[in-house]
Amino acid sequence: MYRKIILLSLCFIVTGQIFAQQQEKKAESEKDIKRQERRQHIADLIKREEEGALIYNKQSLFGFKLNTDGWTAIYEHGKYKTINTTNTWFVEIGERKSHKEERITPSDPYTGYPVGNSFIYGKRNVFYNVNIGIGQQRLIGGKGTKNGVAVSAIYGGGFSAGLLKPYYVTVYNPNTGETQDVKYQGPSDTVFLNYPISGAGLTKGFGEMKFMPGLVAHAGLRFDYGRYNELLSALEIGVSAEFYTKDMPIMVDAEAKKFFYNAYIAIEFGFRK
Repeated sequence: MYRKIILLSLCFIVTGQIFAQQQEKKAESEKDIKRQERRQHIADLIKREEEGALIYNKQSLFGFKLNTDGWTAIYEHGKYKTINTTNTWFVEIGERKSHKEERITPSDPYTGYPVGNSFIYGKRNVFYNVNIGIGQQRLIGGKGTKNGVAVSAIYGGGFSAGLLKPYYVTVYNPNTGETQDVKYQGPSDTVFLNYPISGAGLTKGFGEMKFMPGLVAHAGLRFDYGRYNELLSALEIGVSAEFYTKDMPIMVDAEAKKFFYNAYIAIEFGFRK
């Protein structure tokens, strides 16, 4: 009886050890497979980089545009569609300026040293714009090698929110003999134009901001010079246009308009997955 118990116990022990060894071998085999897959993935990436191919599932980029009439900060997200086409959506925040703007720095009449905040004479409103839209990136020419430059056509459009913030200046009011912050009140406003002495600060007027809806469209060429698939480094040049439902006055001595267009150059950085 005791012999049978001992034999059964030995069988259970041996069976357990064999099962444990098999599980360890299976786990090691799975680890080896994963290691091989990672090595193969890295080798494929290196090969693609050497060949200059841009193969990814999605990309995100941040950039800054210098426009002929202002500036724009951009964010763009793209999803790979085909080897030549990527669908994108974008968000842009910027400021439109008038070519008539001239910044004046007030100075002490005796010493010549700057005093107070600089200001733009005759500026009526600060014009900010927020754009949201969709577009496409279409590959025109691949890199050829990892040190090459990929050229893509960029185009898109969407909705624009035009935001007008009244521009305030500090003036000397001859009627009261005091200084005060004022905005442009209309053609009969002589104090705003004749007696400015300083800028009133960037935050003045935000509570009076007005919203004007509109549409935006842009088209350009993107030159991606990044050396690696995972990283995006590019320059972009193009043109942009915006149309609003109402006139957007910026300067007192310039005609207000609904349609704006500009040329731009942008520097962009991002990543791909």
